[in-house]
Amino acid sequence: MTATRRGLLIILSSPSGAGKSTLAKRLRVWDPSIRFSISATTRHPREEETPGQDYHFVEEAQFKQWVREDEMLEHARVFGNYYGSPKPPVVEAIEAGRDVLFDIDWQGAQQIGKSALHQHVLSIFILPPSITELRRRLVSRGQDDADTIARRMSKSWDEISHWDGYDYVLVNDDLDATEDQLKTIITAERLRATQQPGLLDHVRGLQTEFEDLS
Repeated sequence: MTATRRGLLIILSSPSGAGKSTLAKRLRVWDPSIRFSISATTRHPREEETPGQDYHFVEEAQFKQWVREDEMLEHARVFGNYYGSPKPPVVEAIEAGRDVLFDIDWQGAQQIGKSALHQHVLSIFILPPSITELRRRLVSRGQDDADTIARRMSKSWDEISHWDGYDYVLVNDDLDATEDQLKTIITAERLRATQQPGLLDHVRGLQTEFEDLS
């Protein structure tokens, strides 16, 4: 059965501490059909990670083969390991009318935006209300030591400087309000003409009906 709509590739990007991960989790509570894109990586799994759920852990030769065969929507090498988003499960989801959520940086967003699936991309950048607040959030969540926080803060401006390459930009000064804005954006974008495969047949039917009345 043909899906009533095509899925979206929903890209969320932000500097660490801007609230992206929390918003992504809330979106999936709002609509459990939204799927996280599971990245592939050549690094070894950590003790708490589950293969196929947190990452697809693959050998470097396999990863490079997927890149050569255009089976990756985006990829990058980070600290000696490769990371990327496999294309086949995303294509399958889109055709079945399921949205896929990507938690990636601006470089990955650019690659996906230039891919063959670009017409289905919805990119959203989350800005913090201030740099002071961004640092406060990083400190208050208690996940990183002082050196890690300093590195994240140093990297934050590079991330923020690419805000204008996104379809939508939201300032997350109130988590509930930002969540509502995200829901509104996604609801509207699902109605884009490119996301409705049955529109052409419907318009043809209207044309036939009009001609029959003439």
